[in-house]
Amino acid sequence: MASVERAAVNRRIHINQEWCKGCGICMAFCRSDALSLNAQGKVAVAPEKCTVCAVCELFCPDFAITVQEEGARECRK
Repeated sequence: MASVERAAVNRRIHINQEWCKGCGICMAFCRSDALSLNAQGKVAVAPEKCTVCAVCELFCPDFAITVQEEGARECRK
């Protein structure tokens, strides 16, 4: 039986500005202080601070934050 391993993946945070209500819950749980409100009162991410831990995605009540993986693939042995 072949084992499956995950290759290295680049992840990034995506914020759907139409769904974000600017409640700040994600900001309260952000461990790296990477989230803030922009001029429109919506959440914005500072990529240089973000560790892509995805805690903000878990706590967003409006499902406006998602973690997107780029380059995901399976390696078979």
